[in-house]
Amino acid sequence: MALSHRTMSLLGAATALSIFAGTVQAETFRWAGTTDPQTMDPHATNSAPVLGFLNNVYEGLVRRNKEMQIEPALAKSWEQLGSDGWRFTLREGVTFHDGAALTADDVLFSYERASSEESDVRSWFAPVSEVIVVDDLTIDFMTTAPNPLFPDSIANFMIMDRDWTTENEADRPSKEAENHATRNANGTGAFTVTSRDPGVRTTLKPFAQWWDTMESNITEAVFTPIGQSATGVAALLSGEIDFISPIPLQDVPRMKERAGFTVHEGVEARVLMFGFAHQADELKFSAETEGKNPFQDVRVRQAAYQAVNVDALIDKIMRGNAQSASQLVSEAMKGYSSAHAERIAYDPDAAKQLLSDAGYPDGFSFGLQCPNDRYINDEAICKAAASMFAKVGLKAKLTSMPVRNYWPELREDKFDMYLLGWSPGTFDAEHPIRFLVTTPNEEKKLGSWNFGDYSNTRIDELLPMIQTELDDSKRQAMIDESTEIMQKEVAYIPMYVQPLIWASKDNIELTQRTDNFFILRWVTVK
Repeated sequence: MALSHRTMSLLGAATALSIFAGTVQAETFRWAGTTDPQTMDPHATNSAPVLGFLNNVYEGLVRRNKEMQIEPALAKSWEQLGSDGWRFTLREGVTFHDGAALTADDVLFSYERASSEESDVRSWFAPVSEVIVVDDLTIDFMTTAPNPLFPDSIANFMIMDRDWTTENEADRPSKEAENHATRNANGTGAFTVTSRDPGVRTTLKPFAQWWDTMESNITEAVFTPIGQSATGVAALLSGEIDFISPIPLQDVPRMKERAGFTVHEGVEARVLMFGFAHQADELKFSAETEGKNPFQDVRVRQAAYQAVNVDALIDKIMRGNAQSASQLVSEAMKGYSSAHAERIAYDPDAAKQLLSDAGYPDGFSFGLQCPNDRYINDEAICKAAASMFAKVGLKAKLTSMPVRNYWPELREDKFDMYLLGWSPGTFDAEHPIRFLVTTPNEEKKLGSWNFGDYSNTRIDELLPMIQTELDDSKRQAMIDESTEIMQKEVAYIPMYVQPLIWASKDNIELTQRTDNFFILRWVTVK
């Protein structure tokens, strides 16, 4: 008897399932988060919701394992070329989701695309002077100086197929307008994107020809963005979804007591901070400071710092589920400056005096921009901080918005102060210095997330030395110096290290990484 096309397709799916999970029953996994990845283009937006999601679809030369250690991915090995760069040897037999073979030329193309002016990840390649294809499976990344951190720095550099990308007229990423790569994907990763409805639903399925061993038994994964965490918890409790990240902190106790569910708790690598419009000639949202920018005065910035009671934010808003931070990385990161572990003390009286000394005894108003769906309790944190600012005379005009609108606003300088969370991709203190503190320089691909244009000549001098110094003690001394400068100049107001609070049905096994990336290939439905 002849088989119908549908029957043959079902048989094919069953065969594929046996590859992934042996005799384990096929499973659909449904999960939710507060933020939808704004694009499927791995070079268009340098944000955790995008990079975390796309780590399931695209792959890099290297990747991080469950313990956040660097391990081989598309490159089976790499070696240092003296002090000149790094050589990567690719795996044989790797294919993209459309069946095309991976070659070194695709890596070269991905570098050209990711380091272009249109790319939001171009800062990753600031140390690169040249990329050379040696043969189909060998490629050299030459650097301007010795760069021991380079493999760590490109853990999220995802490789695209040259032919697929160019044939679909997506040669360069697009942050604003859409192109084919915005809604479609063709990676080498464990999962393929089978449908994409931005802001509504994205569906993925395992890639049968994936080169690695699949640990998961799921045969379909459906992601739904749910902006309100409370709504997401209700969906979890009702059985509509299997997993959500994050859950409201106030729901943690009852979720722990609820039979059939598991709360997954950890500490993220992300530090939450306030940033200033350092270089603006005048504040954009102030009625009393026409022609002036008070935040250019370090006394005013310190006043803002000392007005924020971080312990109260952690206790009341974060319900004790956070750790205070004195710098732009947590103490778990390499390069953390133990010599500068103390925060500037909360002291509203000192803040008032600083404002008076700076010529603002009555304070002033300013615009505070915040997202309302990016970080845990982000809008609530900003509201509470605004109240604290007001008590010393800093009258914040708070505007909160979805993250899809938030980043464009910051890039267009529509703020006086803003909220930012930063998780270092290299798990090293060099990372936020490069992205958040170094003077923005498009040609050198530096300071791409330094929205407020903070600038310090000495830090600019120290960064390349930090990047190339092989002696750990000498390198730490330079990071300590940079940290001291940032603290004395109040470049930012670091507040706390964000917690990881996930919840799932108790038949779900998963891995919670400290970068808050949710990796589907480690998910099992029991």
